[in-house]
Amino acid sequence: MSVVACVALALLMGYAIQRGGTCTVAALEELVQRRRWTRLRALLEASLWVLGGFVVLRALGHLPHLPMGYPLHWHAAVGGALLGLGALINGGCVFAVVARVGSGQWAWLATPPGFLLGYGVLARWVGVAAAMPLALPVWLQAIPLGWLALIVAALLVRLAWLVWRAAGHWRQGKRSWSPHQATLVIGLVFLLLFVNLGAWAYTDVLAELASGRFMHLGLRGWLLPALFVGALYGGWTAGLWQQRWPDPVTLTRCFCGGLLMGAGAVLVPGGNDSMILFGMPLLWPNAWLAFASMCAVVLLALCGRELWPRAAGRSP
Repeated sequence: MSVVACVALALLMGYAIQRGGTCTVAALEELVQRRRWTRLRALLEASLWVLGGFVVLRALGHLPHLPMGYPLHWHAAVGGALLGLGALINGGCVFAVVARVGSGQWAWLATPPGFLLGYGVLARWVGVAAAMPLALPVWLQAIPLGWLALIVAALLVRLAWLVWRAAGHWRQGKRSWSPHQATLVIGLVFLLLFVNLGAWAYTDVLAELASGRFMHLGLRGWLLPALFVGALYGGWTAGLWQQRWPDPVTLTRCFCGGLLMGAGAVLVPGGNDSMILFGMPLLWPNAWLAFASMCAVVLLALCGRELWPRAAGRSP
């Protein structure tokens, strides 16, 4: 795939993140406040799209060499908790940072530098978890043709349903994307980039920058600004442009949130974007443990915020 095509895919991913409102904190807020799990289901669906893509690529013999994985360790639980706490302080996870910047909320530009510092400091203090060879999951080693046909059929049916709904919304004049439409695009773009460049998540690029490996990034590094440009275009075309100049309090909050998320990414290892788009589809236990820990911290904080005013109101 050409350089132009890869950059175009990164632009599209940024656009989809902006238009779809894909954020773990927002998804859990919806679950607590509105008793709906539309956004959370959409995030998990992104993992399913990638998983289905891995199955098809493996069956066709086009699955690239997978990076080494990481052993299950309690570090992943602590790292997930730090990711959740950092996302709460920041006002959103790493996906939300892209969407916020794409809406002209410039204070969230302080999150990536905080991530860089948090990752760099903790990586030098405790060291990044050692990668180790992990065998391909059993379900990827030998895929029966019957299972492959069922998976492809399910993917096509789901794709047709999402396209049909999107066409209906377009005819009604609705220009915003549903979370499911956004995660479909994010998952497919990730797969296309994976085939050509390997696993690509923007927190992984930040981690390599923090580790001093920027000379090895090559094209992968150029996709990072393209991701944010795509989000900016998405915010502008959707009428979401707010042009909020940062104040010191918000800047500090975003920087500190990024700091904690960077530290958490050392322990997992990886940010929540790489967990959802790579670790969880491959059923890596450390990714699932970290994601569960992240969700637990966010849910506890949100439930506490909901219950505290009620408890205070009952007190004499």
